[in-house]
Amino acid sequence: MAGHSKWANIQHRKGRQDEKRGKVWTRIIREIMVAARTGGGDLSANPRLRLAVEKAKAANMPADNIKRNIDKATGNLEGVTYEEIRYEGYGIGGAAIIVDTMTDNRVRTVADVRHAFSKYGGNMGTEGSVSFQFKHVGQLIFAPGSDEDQIMEVALEAGAEDVITDDEGAIEVLTAPAEFETVRDALQAKGLMPEVAEVTMRPENTIALQGDDAARMQKLLDMIEDLDDVQDVYHNAEL
Repeated sequence: MAGHSKWANIQHRKGRQDEKRGKVWTRIIREIMVAARTGGGDLSANPRLRLAVEKAKAANMPADNIKRNIDKATGNLEGVTYEEIRYEGYGIGGAAIIVDTMTDNRVRTVADVRHAFSKYGGNMGTEGSVSFQFKHVGQLIFAPGSDEDQIMEVALEAGAEDVITDDEGAIEVLTAPAEFETVRDALQAKGLMPEVAEVTMRPENTIALQGDDAARMQKLLDMIEDLDDVQDVYHNAEL
């Protein structure tokens, strides 16, 4: 199947994430704690915790840090309790934005998110106002020039739902969230290493923004992503 041009957007996003490495550990620690608290500290029985620990290792977090935060969350150590809250809203040109947070202070977080939206011309929406425009999926993206036939064969055999090639030749493998690890492991076992591998909220349709609109949208996204309580931001803008 043909898809929109995603490659430039993905490279842009990865570059901005690399600039914010200092915040990555904080966000991963929160994810580990919530995953362990909700699903237990046993990696083999908790897929969400497994993915969080893999992220931690990829970010070079020491094993002691990982274990300490799992222990905190499962009650073996005193720790802060975080709750997960999702906010939805609109950016420039009606682009849809989902903001996933983990917070120990709900009042502070909603005020910060609302301020970020309003400062750059966005609007907070109600629960469900934009989430219907996204699908919860496992997503693996391979750089242009990767072996499309082999990726498609291995991915579909392992249980992937779809394989899409975009205008620039990047290959996107989509899975149900529960099948993500199985498909990723099957691809990696064949030496097929994705540039991006995550469980995400994928927009069903995108809105192209250019010039001043794109710049304003980027400022809005940057301000939201820089908030201490924000874990993930999903949107359907092509910048």
